[in-house]
Amino acid sequence: MLLSSTPLLSNRASFFCRPTFGLFSARRNLTVSSCSLYNLPNNGKWAKSILHFEENERRRLLLVFLVASSLSTALPSSGKTKKQNPYDEKRLLEQNKRIQRENNVPDDFPNFVREGFTVNVVTSDKYVKRDSGLILWDIAAGTGDCPKDGQQVTFHYIGYNESGRRIDSTYLQGSPAKVRMGTNALIPGFEEGIRDMKPGGKRRIVIPPELGPPVGPSTFFSSKQFEVFDVELLSIQDCKRRTIGFYSDVVCS
Repeated sequence: MLLSSTPLLSNRASFFCRPTFGLFSARRNLTVSSCSLYNLPNNGKWAKSILHFEENERRRLLLVFLVASSLSTALPSSGKTKKQNPYDEKRLLEQNKRIQRENNVPDDFPNFVREGFTVNVVTSDKYVKRDSGLILWDIAAGTGDCPKDGQQVTFHYIGYNESGRRIDSTYLQGSPAKVRMGTNALIPGFEEGIRDMKPGGKRRIVIPPELGPPVGPSTFFSSKQFEVFDVELLSIQDCKRRTIGFYSDVVCS
């Protein structure tokens, strides 16, 4: 408490204290009073005025405290809270199996348990997973040599999405696909999966999104998903470039 004094104006002196309150504080012990000596003719009147002033200040501070408290409870919390995982892996697995049964998937088709952007692939022991993330199952082994860059491969395939819905098939188109290896004509996962096949072989290839096709409005695929391909390699042909005048092409036989 700071006391500032002035010369006495009469023999009777009285203290006039003007309370000063800190901002947004309702604690009475934080009140600071500055007092000066004045010659007051009616101490009772001034004391009543001071009490009235203190009562108004207490009410005002109480109102500020209540308003601040209501605002703090209404504002959302900015801190990150860990939410409980609502996904049940077993339930999601059974849901994927049910959808695949409705789509009449072939035997030993892999299951996909998707939790947001995370996908767990559930397969039997027949499948082998490579370091690249590619998952394979050799249904039937072929004979002969594997295709090399520059050679043309002729094959049939059926493509499925995670729910087992058929997205493409050369069998339905009526003719096999023909592609030269090493020309980036195939998506990375498909070319890796067919590169070590032999003619007459059948293989199921499970391609993760990172080895799959690009996605977007200008492509056939709208989201990053696993894709499953049943591939049957029919034959491998050697290719050579043929030039006739100003015309040049590649002939495979």
